[in-house]
Amino acid sequence: MDKKNVSDAPADTFFNLAIKNMSDLLSGITYGANGNPFNTTRILAQQISSVTYNEGATYYSNFTWNDVYMGVLINLEKSSGIIESNPEVNGVENGPEELNMLATLEIMKVFTYAKLVESFGDIPYSEALDVENISPQYDDARNIYEDLIGRLRTAIGNIDESGACWDNDILYDGDVSAWKKLGNSLLLQMGMRIADSNPSLAAEIITEALPGIFTSNADIAQVVHQSAPPNTNELWTDLAVGNRRDFVGAKPFVDLMNDLDDPRRSVFFQDVGGEFIGSAPGLVVSYASFSPFGLLFYEPTTPVIFMDYSTVEFLLAEAAERGLAGVSDAEMHYNQAIKASFEYYGVEGADNYLLQPGVAYTTATGNWKQKIGEQKWIALFNQGLEAWTEYRRLDYPELSAPPESYVDIVPVRLIYPISEQTLNRANYESAASAIGGDLLTTKLFWDIN
Repeated sequence: MDKKNVSDAPADTFFNLAIKNMSDLLSGITYGANGNPFNTTRILAQQISSVTYNEGATYYSNFTWNDVYMGVLINLEKSSGIIESNPEVNGVENGPEELNMLATLEIMKVFTYAKLVESFGDIPYSEALDVENISPQYDDARNIYEDLIGRLRTAIGNIDESGACWDNDILYDGDVSAWKKLGNSLLLQMGMRIADSNPSLAAEIITEALPGIFTSNADIAQVVHQSAPPNTNELWTDLAVGNRRDFVGAKPFVDLMNDLDDPRRSVFFQDVGGEFIGSAPGLVVSYASFSPFGLLFYEPTTPVIFMDYSTVEFLLAEAAERGLAGVSDAEMHYNQAIKASFEYYGVEGADNYLLQPGVAYTTATGNWKQKIGEQKWIALFNQGLEAWTEYRRLDYPELSAPPESYVDIVPVRLIYPISEQTLNRANYESAASAIGGDLLTTKLFWDIN
């Protein structure tokens, strides 16, 4: 075999490459023309602001989703194809090991497609991965999401925890039970995303998911990176290797943490003269005057979170408030969510923090959406896509568009790639019309309040 020009590779190679590529997409922070669609979401969520180039902070950006389709979904599909073309694994045809591998691949496909739908709305789906079709049609976002839920339920049901799986994978190292917990936690999250648009289906799948969800920080789905390129954290590549001196804490985010004397500040940011100072979003100002990312994010090995336990507990607090699936005691789950975030970042003082009137569930400002929304916003630091999605869904915290922005509200969706207007114009125009316009201000089907 010519080792320098290989023509084939094992399934786990494509699987791990897809996970690594998704990790890079979720963790990087550069943006601009034809950038990664998820890079700018930290800025949209106003956790971070850019103080040198303000295009992203004032919403003048365009994106390409090629890295999602070609870097993640195609590799997952290739991995599935290799397994399906060789149904005999370890001498057993269609045995539990093969079914487990296919189920974990399906969980990652659902995860990836869900992030695209939650960002753009209608997207290429049923025709998306056909290499012979260069002009795929867009499918209805609601239909895609419900189909993804069905696929996820099937995948979870196909997992045999007594069977083997991958010899190794960079998310869970072949731990079948851990993958099943991720599947159920994702099902819970997707159920809550449609709680307003399809409450009956939401209640059904949340009830189904509850027995198998994350129960501690040990269950977190995260990629732990290596210390040497090319398998380092992409944020480290942008900040440390790229020597980016333009990203600092955003004023709304830092001010809330200051108001609450939140000890996680010293992890998330570096102080300036003993203070944590955030820049008003969208302004071109002096980098040295504001708090940059904390030292944790200048480490090449810092993990990238796909889903964490804190998120699950916040979802349970919300389920309790909505009266879904028999979940009760919103305050207990809210407290557990905050404690999980403190524990994950190695920060002490969670109990005292929860005693503050501005944090305690019974006395914190606003309704349950505000209480949960603002604390979830803090806990989702460095998970920009999730922070932006939960802001759109819960409508908290209350954020305003920066001065001189291209739209007068914080965007509620991403616009389609410009390449689609030229290379797939008919389908692009049909999709834009179907969702109510290819605009940053067009609400998606699940965002109805």
